[in-house]
Amino acid sequence: MKHRLSIIIGSTRPGRAGPVYAEWLEAFARQHGGFDPVITDIAAFDLPVLDEPHHPRLGKYEQEHTKAWSKAIDAADAFVFVTPEYNYFAAPAIVNAVDYLSREWNYKPAAFFSYGGVSGGMRAVQALKPLLTTVKVMPIPEAVALPMHLNSRDEKGAFQPNEHVLSGTGTMLDELMRWSVALKPLRAG
Repeated sequence: MKHRLSIIIGSTRPGRAGPVYAEWLEAFARQHGGFDPVITDIAAFDLPVLDEPHHPRLGKYEQEHTKAWSKAIDAADAFVFVTPEYNYFAAPAIVNAVDYLSREWNYKPAAFFSYGGVSGGMRAVQALKPLLTTVKVMPIPEAVALPMHLNSRDEKGAFQPNEHVLSGTGTMLDELMRWSVALKPLRAG
């Protein structure tokens, strides 16, 4: 049975670039063959700033959007966060979405496909790692960063990955699969 890979689009703003990269990554992961990939778009859940009256560790969700978000994250075995960088930090939508849940994240590995200007979104990745470890997600070192990301798009806006992106994405998925398999006994317990 294939492990379920949730490709999380971390930006919710109008005009965002994340869906272009997530769609490419989903197709790449499907061809890679180790995962059953699914795109999980934070924007589709319409999560306001955390509005649950009980602490997430209790799992006593009252809001329908939280219940839907919980179900989507709980179903995953591993994650790739497709993340931009805002003001040298992670997108607020990702931080808020992580804060909504607790046990659903536990014992799952995460990788990052980041994009931005000169840093390629890596400062956002570094900001997300401590947050994710708090909810028992294992961020792996292998990642893909797209500096000056608009230069990797054609005149119609389609993503045109270079050899480094193709190779790096393959390596990232290989490592993510190793971690997903290794952590599976903890997820089952």
